Amino acid sequence: MGISIKEIPDTSIFDLRLSRRGVRLNRMCAALCDPGNRDAFKADEETFMARFRLSEDEKALIRKRDFAGMIEHGMNIYFMLKIGSVTGNSLYRMGAQMRGESYEEFLATRNIKDAV
Repeated sequence: MGISIKEIPDTSIFDLRLSRRGVRLNRMCAALCDPGNRDAFKADEETFMARFRLSEDEKALIRKRDFAGMIEHGMNIYFMLKIGSVTGNSLYRMGAQMRGESYEEFLATRNIKDAV
């Protein structure tokens, strides 16, 4: 019996296909768990990305902090939090960008006021 996955409009389902697509991005972000690697990323993003053999498209996503694009390219949401943290982008800031809203507009839709 095969598993049937029901698509949800405007939602990415993180499956094996997407996981394989994002393997380089996810490995790079997993490395950011280490404080030394976070320092290395902050010191020279280009050299750090080269260590993980990111494609030019993947590098562009990191440079632009294009979080929606990262998800579309197979980044796991938990690893995306690592790149968000090292670049000063909170979960709410990433959510606002992915919804195409300003941070203030996004916060207005949340139940917790003054969140960061």
